[in-house]
Amino acid sequence: MHTSFGNFKLQRFPKAPARSGKQQPLRAWDAADEYLLEWVHEQLAINDKRTPQVFILNDSFGALAVSLRQFSRYWQSDSFMAQAGCRQNISDNFENAPDAPQSPLTLLDSLHWPDSPIDLVLIKVPKTSALLEHQLYQLRQVIHPATQIVAAGMTKNIHTNTLKTFEKVLGPTTTSLARKKARLIFCQPEPDAWRGQSPYPTRYRLKASDLPEVQRQSLDFVIHNHANVFSRASLDIGTRLFLQHLPQTNTAKDIIDLGCGNGLLGIAAAKAHPSARVHFADESFMAIDSARQNVDSAFGKRDHCTFKVGDSLSDYQSESADLILNNPPFHQQSVVGDHIAWQMFNDAKRVLKSGGCLWVIGNRHLNYHTKLQRLFGHCRTVASDQKFVVLEAKKR
Repeated sequence: MHTSFGNFKLQRFPKAPARSGKQQPLRAWDAADEYLLEWVHEQLAINDKRTPQVFILNDSFGALAVSLRQFSRYWQSDSFMAQAGCRQNISDNFENAPDAPQSPLTLLDSLHWPDSPIDLVLIKVPKTSALLEHQLYQLRQVIHPATQIVAAGMTKNIHTNTLKTFEKVLGPTTTSLARKKARLIFCQPEPDAWRGQSPYPTRYRLKASDLPEVQRQSLDFVIHNHANVFSRASLDIGTRLFLQHLPQTNTAKDIIDLGCGNGLLGIAAAKAHPSARVHFADESFMAIDSARQNVDSAFGKRDHCTFKVGDSLSDYQSESADLILNNPPFHQQSVVGDHIAWQMFNDAKRVLKSGGCLWVIGNRHLNYHTKLQRLFGHCRTVASDQKFVVLEAKKR
């Protein structure tokens, strides 16, 4: 990446497997990063003043954190993968350059915020509008009237409602001209006009009509959903189908809800297997915290549940699980593809005990059946409707 702050080598995380000697096709930055960095550099030239305290939000893999190494930076993301990518890219660019000037960097997850006032806020517009709204409300606690707030995104991700959200939550908002299909958003905070607070996390109870009769009593509890959790306001139709066909096996001792989201599948499995240990795994900090709150809501405190933010099942021992439930995402941030699902399926095969089963829910068009057939040697269709399919693959 070539910027006015220097030239840097950046990688997405995790690294894509090599394909016939070709380079990884997707970059760890986009034109919005370049546009934002150019603006910051121009402001430094215009304003001869002390280096500001900077807060960076939603930096995909550290492109902003690496480039702005001269600033004292707070950095926040809901993604474990983004945080790991940021750490790796900083290490790759500066580990062997001990003389390179580098100011303090504090990495935060999406549940924690800076502990000192911020002069300059740099935001990459996230895919989820609810996450952006929540972040803008939370920003109120760390900014002041003179704080500069600048957001960047590709034009396809910046809508009229995006600008209205900035206006409603923080203050007057304008935009730049588009450049390389990217745009900047400028917001002037007006604390005297601030009203209301973040509507997240959301809370709801499942409707009886959403559940099989045998689950209606066991899943009658308040469900908590942070802003970046999928299907925050109601039960999504894929999970509804999965709940109707959850495996019933009295022998399962260790069950993993992989890509757990709010944890509903794992909770249902825990209700059906009261003596099993249930592990909730996701790369989203908000998802894991939502799952933890929902386990408390469903059971009170439950000693046989664990919660892990991480890279799929990288931190789980081989041959340690009897049953894995998986509703894989088909995008990483704004990039759509099957690479995350493929990693999850491979990790599941490694972590399952011999005879253990992976159960997957997915859109029919994603063709997970073929992938599982190739990996496990077989795949059984448990249930399907017009849009979704529930699949089972057993480790032989």
